[in-house]
Amino acid sequence: MKIEKNITTVGEIVAEDFGHAEVMNRHGIDFCCNGDDTLDVAANKVGADVDHVISDIEAYNKGGVGGSIPFATFPKDFLIDYIIKIHHRGTRRDGKTILDLFEKVERVHGERHPELHEVRALFTQSMEALEVHLAKEEQVLFPHLYAQIDNLYHERPWLAFHCGSVAGPISVMEDDHSEEGVRMHKIIELTDHFSAPDDACNSFRLLYSMLHDFAHNLFEHIHLENNILFPWAIQEEHKAMTQG
Repeated sequence: MKIEKNITTVGEIVAEDFGHAEVMNRHGIDFCCNGDDTLDVAANKVGADVDHVISDIEAYNKGGVGGSIPFATFPKDFLIDYIIKIHHRGTRRDGKTILDLFEKVERVHGERHPELHEVRALFTQSMEALEVHLAKEEQVLFPHLYAQIDNLYHERPWLAFHCGSVAGPISVMEDDHSEEGVRMHKIIELTDHFSAPDDACNSFRLLYSMLHDFAHNLFEHIHLENNILFPWAIQEEHKAMTQG
């Protein structure tokens, strides 16, 4: 991909190779909830030098770093499978473990580290909201997309969403993503990027390590939907409606 800083979006850059996400994170650039921002706009928002960002991306590409999953090439039903089986299941499983660990760590360290109370409250809110969000995807949006993908495979017509355009539920999902992005960035700020204090016990350090991984997986989840799956669905629906 040729990166044009005032044209190429950060979502497109990360969609090409998820390894670019690490470069974005290093510069504090939000490629998930604001994936439609062009690179220069995204860099300007956080005071990053856009040319430095491009140099880091090029250095990553030249370094031949392998192993990045080519999400953008996945068949879209396989991508949905991945989101459900890796991200939805992982969110529920790891979220419960983190909440259980929070109870222990907050009880022991909460007096010396009062920020734990706010972090736990934010994470609890996140898990409650995410459970509703995941259910909406699994029960409403994803079944519709699975059916449409099957229609495309068998060269059948694209069927209209039962209450209008697929852009409607997608907009709701993206609003949820934005809310979770704000909440997680607040957690990152309160934990100083998940840096355990010097007096932290092993459970405290484990908690922050798990929160770090949870945040990484959440941002990947949002990226896969906002920057790959959802634009594809809207584009395919538009194509079907204009051709039909």
